[in-house]
Amino acid sequence: MKVIVIGPRGKMGRLITAAAAARDDMELTAGIAPKGRSYIGQDLGSVAMTGSELGIPVTDDLENVIDRCDVIIDFSTKETSMNVLDLAVDHKKALVCGTTGFTPAEMQRFQEASKEIPMLYAANTSKLVNIMNKLLELVTSTLKDEIDIEILEMHDQWKKDAPSGTSKEMGEIMAHALGKDLEDIAVYGRKGASPREPGTIGYHSLRAGNIPSSHTVFFGGMGERLEITHHSYNWECFARGACDCAAFLAGKEPGFYTIKDVLNL
Repeated sequence: MKVIVIGPRGKMGRLITAAAAARDDMELTAGIAPKGRSYIGQDLGSVAMTGSELGIPVTDDLENVIDRCDVIIDFSTKETSMNVLDLAVDHKKALVCGTTGFTPAEMQRFQEASKEIPMLYAANTSKLVNIMNKLLELVTSTLKDEIDIEILEMHDQWKKDAPSGTSKEMGEIMAHALGKDLEDIAVYGRKGASPREPGTIGYHSLRAGNIPSSHTVFFGGMGERLEITHHSYNWECFARGACDCAAFLAGKEPGFYTIKDVLNL
């Protein structure tokens, strides 16, 4: 499978480049940098700091190299991802997108694109996070209104969106188990006189230092509490998961896929 990585100098792009380069079933064909970067034209391996050169130059023109690939892996920014999506559709290339912070209207564009290309969107590509999601669904569907649900998520100081895409997905899974829409029951932080309303899901976002990613869901009952937590020590688990998602798309028909399909969850 021939792969193009968007943003090979970014924290996820670097790791995805290294993970893809280490796989026998993948061949990197290009790395796409934002326009104006000083490392455009340099070797992809050097730019992504993989420890060795890959013999592939970094470019800022996706359209010029897109036909060299089978799949694009994009963990960049909202604005970049929208442009990548349009080009993927135009050239009928499979796309794995792990960028977060999209509006509902922007997410609808990914749904529309899936009618023409194999499209896999994953707010979190960690295997353990997605297994955690199954546990959250089980607890919520079993206990329903017997519990209060609160989500605490922590990320580094550079994280742009809050709450995180992963915690939003967790909330959507639990809201669905309650037969509700998350936007109707989510509460973001509290201040002053703010008693808890039954049936809501509370969100709390921490941003500090270089915390990679941490998500805890609290299920509060009367006289007892259940906590389900995932901690990532670094971002390598997400990079490996992103490559697994790309490999999954090999030979797939157009459609909207998720990591649940990859993991058979």
